[in-house]
Amino acid sequence: VQLQAFGGGLVQAGGSLRLSCAASGRTSSTYRMVWFRQAPGKEREFVAGLNWSSGFKSYSDSVKGRFTMSRDIAKNTVDLEMNSLKPEDTAVYYCAAAMRPVTLRDHEGYDFWGQGTQVTVSS
Repeated sequence: VQLQAFGGGLVQAGGSLRLSCAASGRTSSTYRMVWFRQAPGKEREFVAGLNWSSGFKSYSDSVKGRFTMSRDIAKNTVDLEMNSLKPEDTAVYYCAAAMRPVTLRDHEGYDFWGQGTQVTVSS
């Protein structure tokens, strides 16, 4: 499975960005797709996740109500709509996928990762 993330950029606080992640390869067994982020000097942090079969979504408390994860099953893509962005949202954002049940917020459980896309929110 190959993942390619894109859509990052520079935005002012309060603004919006939309990230996309396209999956290719053997995606028929996808269990979950997620977004993590990592700011300089910090641990990789769970942002949002989507269970592929049910469509059930989960969000971290820090983004709940501001970020929305969605999917296009036909295109094998997931998006992350980010609104009301804050400077503390600045990070490299990664999409990841698991082909088996894994702990939602544990990045070590995900086998496939995109290359990361930078999101910078200026104050």
